[in-house]
Amino acid sequence: MRVSSRIDGSICGAILHVLYPPLSPLRPSPSLRSSAQSPSSCSSSRLPTASQQPRRCLSLLATRRRPSPLTLSSSSRRRLLLCVQALQTSRLRFDGDPAAVRVNHAAAATVENSGPEPEHEGYAAPEPQPLPSPSSSSPNPSTTTGPAITPQQPQTRKKQKHLKPIRRPLTKEELLALVDPYDDTEEIGRVEDYLQYLRDPYMRGYAEPEQPKVTLARTAEDEEYPSLEQVLEPADEGTRHVLWELRFAVLTRLRSPHKVDLDHIYELYQRLPEPRMLYLHARFRHQLLRALGQPDERDSASMLRYFAVIADVKNTGIPLTTAEWNCAIVFATKYVGRVTDVEVDTALKLWREMELEAGIRATDVTFNILFDVATKAGNFPLAEMIYREMESRGHRYNRYHYTSLIHFFGLKHDTSGMRAAYREMVEAGEIIDTVVLNAMISGLLRSGEEAPAERIYERMKALSLGPSSTNPFSPNSPPILPVRTPLSDRFITQALLMLSKLSRRHPHAQPHLQDMAPLAPDLQTYRILANHYGVKRGDLGRVAAYLDDMKHFHIPLHHSIFLALFKGFARHGGYPRSPWSEQRLEGIWNALLQALDAAQEGEGGIEVRTWLAIWCLRAFAKCAGSRERRVLEVYDVLKARWALSPEEEQFMGDFLSGLVNRGFGK
Repeated sequence: MRVSSRIDGSICGAILHVLYPPLSPLRPSPSLRSSAQSPSSCSSSRLPTASQQPRRCLSLLATRRRPSPLTLSSSSRRRLLLCVQALQTSRLRFDGDPAAVRVNHAAAATVENSGPEPEHEGYAAPEPQPLPSPSSSSPNPSTTTGPAITPQQPQTRKKQKHLKPIRRPLTKEELLALVDPYDDTEEIGRVEDYLQYLRDPYMRGYAEPEQPKVTLARTAEDEEYPSLEQVLEPADEGTRHVLWELRFAVLTRLRSPHKVDLDHIYELYQRLPEPRMLYLHARFRHQLLRALGQPDERDSASMLRYFAVIADVKNTGIPLTTAEWNCAIVFATKYVGRVTDVEVDTALKLWREMELEAGIRATDVTFNILFDVATKAGNFPLAEMIYREMESRGHRYNRYHYTSLIHFFGLKHDTSGMRAAYREMVEAGEIIDTVVLNAMISGLLRSGEEAPAERIYERMKALSLGPSSTNPFSPNSPPILPVRTPLSDRFITQALLMLSKLSRRHPHAQPHLQDMAPLAPDLQTYRILANHYGVKRGDLGRVAAYLDDMKHFHIPLHHSIFLALFKGFARHGGYPRSPWSEQRLEGIWNALLQALDAAQEGEGGIEVRTWLAIWCLRAFAKCAGSRERRVLEVYDVLKARWALSPEEEQFMGDFLSGLVNRGFGK
């Protein structure tokens, strides 16, 4: 769900007033509050001095310019409250089942109707304290014999009382201290210095060719065609009923994605007569494209479905918006697991069509998508060209660009560039969250710097467990449990962008705004660590320690974790006295079956996919004693539990035949 770009300073003031009324840097003085309440006292009060002007402006922002619910539309107020509630629920402490955290309309209404919270010391700026030592909570792989994986059992839901946030606000110096340099004498330069070092020096003496300037005549009426008065009237009652069902399904999908499947929406759309788009007014067309552009997983089926609807729009002569072009570029590049030159060429062709034929200028989001695609494909000269083009057009960096820069330098094994990008992100007032720290951990591990990556992980654990706990894993200090879903991730991302805007406007409030960002390890953190230490290094003891941490943080098991474990058994098992033994493989297999049975009962989200089944069969073919018989048994059990398409089942049958014919690697 996208938040309108027209949300200005009044909304920012509303967020500051709702979330942090007792902020000491922003709290107006009693005289100002009394003058704001009494019109008669305003005329008799003295004018503020020059030193009191910032406090006066901020007090007006928190009092007189605070918008009432009637000044905003219902949709804008609802989007704003959902963003705020998504961040608040991700930073609270809960003692019961983490599934009790929900971002719903009832919680958003509670935030809307509630008044300012009473002042307490949880939001006061404390004295700076050093970060906890990572050595006190580091895992001990030597004492771990194997990964103890048990599926998450559903807990009895109880009404829990929300406690106050326990983590104190982090300053810029403490955020910079999360990522340490090589040594104390290292001086990290600007990101531009490291990019200039990577460029070819012989290309600097030539002027860049002038870009073609193409402008097309476009008006607001073209984008909003057809209107309610211009749509085609259904010829029969059946078409009218299909339109009603399609509108209801699209609106339900946008509000509750788990209730309506996108295949059902596309099937209803296909039942409309040609030309289908002329039966949909402009607002309904944008809602349909937004719903189809937010699938549960971007694969080839969702990509073909989206481009089929885009083709109907273009054939009708209706222009696409910038967001719809960006979504098309994302679909053309992220429907596969590994980005190649084919996807890069497709993205560049869509960009050319967007600017030269449609006459729509690329935004900062477009350049970030292109930069990310070129980086993941390994085309670093193209990524640098896109970076320079974005700079020449004057686009401002945001959290997406800085995170992509960190990933870019990580792929080039340039850890100094990663640290420079992270430092500039902090200095720019952007909010640091788990996604940014995961990018740092991934790049450091890829570059061979395991010790700095582990220190970042230990600091994430220390911040999430709270500074007051001496033993990070004591039962008296339960961890902060953020519940992440695709819908809440979109809300949190939009809220972080808004908080970054507030941080740049009000630098004194930056530590308190940073305190709202989630910094605890999530599923992606343990996925990165399991793939590095399990698949690449073959360190089963370290993987077992991270799985214990994952269980302590109540992070549910995911098929990506099982995929990393089966990859480790397939690559490092099968020889005598190996820690990746057949007994431990059977324990992982039993845990997977229990998790699949729980998922079928609606208690989890694990499912058998093609790659998981392939590496599971390879692991048993490498480690099992009676290999042929055991592999066939595992295949039959997986076949009874997967939900693959006929083409995927045929592929799995061919893979099993090839595995048997090769004699299991003998």
